[in-house]
Parts: sequence; C-alpha cells; structure tokens
Amino acid sequence: MAVDLTPRQPTKAYGGDGGSYYEWNPAELPMLGVASIGAAKLSLAAGGMSLPSYSDSAKVAYVLQGKGTCGIVLPEASKEKVVAVKEGDALALPFGVQTWWHNTPESATELIILFLGDTSKGHKPGQFTNFQLTGSSGIFTGFSTEFVGRAWDLKEADAAKLVSTQPASGIVKLAAGQKLPEPVPEDRKDMALNCLEAKLDVDIPNGGRVVVLNTVNLPLVKEVGLGADLVRIDAHSMCSPGFSCDSAYQVTYIVRGSGRVQVVGPDGKRVLETRIEGGSLFIVPRFHVVSKIADASGMEWFSIITTPNPIFSHLAGKTSVWKAISPEVLEAAFNTTPEMEKLFRSKRLDSEIFFAPN
Repeated sequence: MAVDLTPRQPTKAYGGDGGSYYEWNPAELPMLGVASIGAAKLSLAAGGMSLPSYSDSAKVAYVLQGKGTCGIVLPEASKEKVVAVKEGDALALPFGVQTWWHNTPESATELIILFLGDTSKGHKPGQFTNFQLTGSSGIFTGFSTEFVGRAWDLKEADAAKLVSTQPASGIVKLAAGQKLPEPVPEDRKDMALNCLEAKLDVDIPNGGRVVVLNTVNLPLVKEVGLGADLVRIDAHSMCSPGFSCDSAYQVTYIVRGSGRVQVVGPDGKRVLETRIEGGSLFIVPRFHVVSKIADASGMEWFSIITTPNPIFSHLAGKTSVWKAISPEVLEAAFNTTPEMEKLFRSKRLDSEIFFAPN
C-alpha cells in the first residue's frame, strides 16, 4: 500500500509564556512510523527555559534561529556541560543524555531548535517521548513522598515541597534576575558543530553548498547512529537526482526558501511531486530517488540519514553512474544511437551534485 509522502508542518504539543514545543505526528506524516523517525521543534521566548529532561530516542539537534545555552549531562558524567549555542549549531544527543535549553532574557528573537532522531527503540515509533525531571509532569511527582524522601535524604515534608513547587510542565519563563550557569567555551569541543561556519564538503559556484556531519567532525554522531547534513542551493538551482545506497531513510526539514521536489520509486512511479517551503518536513523512502529545484529565493534544508556515515549515488553530473558505465552498455540500456550516447556523455562533465540554471 502506498504511503503518503506529502510534506507537513508540525503542530503545537504544549507551551506557555516561556515558549512552545511542536511535533510532527505519524498519524499525519505516516513515513515517520514507517521509518521509526521522530521530529520536533522547541521554540523558547526571551527568558524561556526548557526544563531538564531526557528522551527515549537518540537525536540530532539543529539550531534554526537565535542563540542561547544548552545544558548537557552525559550518562555517568559527574558534571554538566554548559554549551553556548547559536543558529547553525548541530548537536548529537545519544541515549541517556539529559538536557536543558535557555534563551537569554535580553534576546530579541526566539531560540528555535529542531530535533530529528531514531525512535526504533522508543515507546511510540515515529514520535519522541520525553521524560521531565521536574515540574507538574516530572518523574518524581509519580513517586510517593516516602520514596522521594528516602532517595534524596530529605524529610517527607521537604521532599513533597520540593517536588510540588514547580507548577509548570516542560517549559517555563524565568523570573527577572534569575541566573543560570554561563556557557563554558571548552564544553563545546566534540559537542557542537556550526554548519554555517564549518568547512564545506561540497561548494559549487552558483549551484550549492553542503556541510556533512559525520563521526569525524562530530564524534557523538557514532553513538546517535545518524548522519546529517546542511544543504544550501542557490536560486533556480537543481539538486541532482540521487538515492541513499546503504538502505537509509532521508528525513528533510526545509529551513528557509522554497522550491519543488520529485521522488520516484519502483517501476518508475513518481510517488511525490509537490512544492516545499520553509518549516515543512518530508521523508524519502529507502532507495527512492529524489531531486529538488529551488525557487528564486533559493532553498536551504537540514537532513538526517539513518546511518552515521551515509553514502549517496547520484544519477546526474560528473560523479554519476552514467560516467562510469561503458558507452556500449549505455547505448544498449537506452536503446539509442552512438551519436546520442556521445551527446549524452558530453554533458555535465564539470557539474557535480548541484546544477545552476542555464
């Protein structure tokens, strides 16, 4: 049975004065469940804080807008890492990591973070389940005061008071003058990579640029088990038709801009043809071929691939399979003439992955 691949926007799950949490639901985007992928966005207002929590899924976080602070406690760590984050930062968050996020009170913009991750070991395939450590839905609201008091070596009255004093759930707005730890520059090492400042893996003049996250430039990617990249293509440029040749799913979030996308599956059937714009998310099934063309504004997207070191096969350009196949095989495969084969092979000799408009 065909699965609906239509790109979707997220819906608000909860929030308040401090900000909101949005998520994509597999009921509206079925490929999330098929691929066991979760997707969500956190938006924090000035002074907003996402309370400490952990998730049932390994994730990659990408800062879409603003700047702020992220607190990270790795499994079995004795001290948190306090990392300054800004637009373009990518962070790999393995299982068991506990995090909090904060947007500075003086910020003129919201801090918005995208989360994409693997839910195959989670409670609900295609959707993250987050466990809050404090607040009205915090873990310790479920324990009796006897258990909490014994665990924390507190009198039951003090334990009950401590657990109940935070009435909010998930996101709060800090009181004026309330301080949080300052970021520690050394804590960024191996924890965050800014994709807007990193060395480009692909740079095609008037075509596009790519930064790939992998186990080399962001080591925790190995523990997360996902690869990721940031792609920016220029006005009216085309991203070559291609597919992930290691059976991975490709999950794409459009950061800004707009354009058109086509996806083709088995038997040459076009399974998706639509316009895409900033804020939308779609998933390309395994081995399906995808291509995009940007509008006049260009287009930027952040993707995860369900393998830490993805390999792509392109079907156009100088690195495509057509340049490797012998002329005789190409003639036979297309049932064409030697003249047409030579014309075909003579094209795209200098173009790779991205094609600027003629």
